[in-house]
Amino acid sequence: MVWKRSPGLPPAAEGSAACRLCGRSAPPVARAIGVCVRCIRERPQEAVPLAQATHRQVRRAFGLPENAPQTPGGIRCGLCAWECRLGEGEQGYCGLRIVRNGQLIHHAGTPERGLLHWYRDPLPTNCVADWVCEGHHARGHHNLAVFYGSCTFNCLFCQNWHYRELRASERARISAAELAAAANERTFCVCFFGGDPSSQMPHALAAARLLARKGVRVCWETNGMMNPWLLDQAVRLSLETGGCIKFDLKAFDENLHIALTGASNRRTLENFRQAAAMIPRRPHPPLVVASTLLIPGYVDAEEVFRIARFIASINPDIPYTLLAFAPHFWMADLPCTSSAHAREALEAARAAGLTRIRLGNAFLLDLPASWVI
Repeated sequence: MVWKRSPGLPPAAEGSAACRLCGRSAPPVARAIGVCVRCIRERPQEAVPLAQATHRQVRRAFGLPENAPQTPGGIRCGLCAWECRLGEGEQGYCGLRIVRNGQLIHHAGTPERGLLHWYRDPLPTNCVADWVCEGHHARGHHNLAVFYGSCTFNCLFCQNWHYRELRASERARISAAELAAAANERTFCVCFFGGDPSSQMPHALAAARLLARKGVRVCWETNGMMNPWLLDQAVRLSLETGGCIKFDLKAFDENLHIALTGASNRRTLENFRQAAAMIPRRPHPPLVVASTLLIPGYVDAEEVFRIARFIASINPDIPYTLLAFAPHFWMADLPCTSSAHAREALEAARAAGLTRIRLGNAFLLDLPASWVI
């Protein structure tokens, strides 16, 4: 795994920073966040704004709005939880929509025009649901991996941050019909990810329906920020085709979630509960899968326990993948996840009541950061 540095990004620094509020440097403190997890939890009114300043800086570096516009009387988008209201000349949080001459213009995300690239990923593959899905046994077939060039989060640790670069490419804009035509007799499943499909759901749903008619299993990997009405359509397509929806639950504490991603997790948790309500209609293979990235210094055993307890309160048999972290993007000064961290997180998830837990990306455990970046 290689981290690609982009113009405008700060150089990675050796070692942990000190928290700007309490002065601690252990557990690790990312310079981009500027504060430790304890202060985020206990002093959020002071801590969160420091992280938000970095989020604004990152978004400026990529020509994206610093915040979701909420202009009084503006045109509402409504595709995701940001509920952008755009005034004349304003751009939506995802960067795909703008108001010109009083009209909401969609640069991408419609059935006629999606911003993405796709590739064929041989099965079995490095998927958070591979250990519980039928694709694990479909050797000789492939997953149609659909990588969208937009997102509704602004994760400072994003390993796929280069999705932002697709905005400059006209070649990355294709219709749902063109995407579906890429499927062949060896296409076992499709997974919409990115970036995230949340800001381009009209395109993704149109392509998914066409692919479902070809017998392709429909899967999603998402932060869960989409409009609940769109989520319902996505889950139904997975339910009917034998696919699944994979929720990336980055944190349970809302303040920590905002510090890491720039966004609240309220819609994510609500949508997770909504999707899980459909599990009884098809218990096997699993319809809903969850995953969490073990970010050193931030997503600790306490945070994993709270996430896992939330999942278990809905259905203790929902598969849960914990993922080892590698330093990326604006949090490249953190170490890789340690074996001790992973072990504590696994124990916390079990203690919370979950029955199906797995550690992914175990090859990253204890690796020196310099080997990765």
